[in-house]
Amino acid sequence: MREKILTYIEKNSKINLAELAISLGVDETAVLKELEEMENEHIICGYPTLINWDKAGIEKVTALIEVRVTPQRGMGFDKVAERIYNYPEVNSVYLISGGFDFMVTIEGKTLREVSQFVSEKLSPLDTVLSTKTNFILKKYKDHGTVMAAPAKDERIMML
Repeated sequence: MREKILTYIEKNSKINLAELAISLGVDETAVLKELEEMENEHIICGYPTLINWDKAGIEKVTALIEVRVTPQRGMGFDKVAERIYNYPEVNSVYLISGGFDFMVTIEGKTLREVSQFVSEKLSPLDTVLSTKTNFILKKYKDHGTVMAAPAKDERIMML
C-alpha cells in the first residue's frame, strides 16, 4: 500500500484522502495512518507546490551549480554537503557522478545575486576546488509536469 500511496501523492499532493482511499480500495483511516507513519519516518519529507514563475510575472533566476570538492579526512562528502545546504539560498544539493561531485540548485532575484553567492560564499569554502554555474533560461518540464505551452502547428493546410 505504501508504494501506491507514494505514487499517487508524488503526482498530486492535493489529492483528497477519501479519493485516495477509494482509489486504493482501503479505508480512509488506514490511508491517514500510513501517511502519518511515512511522515514520521521521513519517507515523506514535504509537500511542495510547483509554480510557473514566468506565468506569475515574478522575476526569479535559477542556477544549477556543479561543484568539485576535495573531501577532507573525517569530513567526507556528507559534511561538505551539509556546509553547502545550510546556506538559505540553496534549494537542493545532490551528490552526482561524473566530472563534478555535487549539483547545487539556488534561486535569486538577479543573475548578479546568484553570481555573488557562488563567488562570495560557495567558491571560498576550503574544500571547493571549482564550480560551474548553469543558469536555467526556460523550464519545459519540472518534476514530471510540462511547464511550457504545447507548440502550435503552424503549417499551412494545402487543398
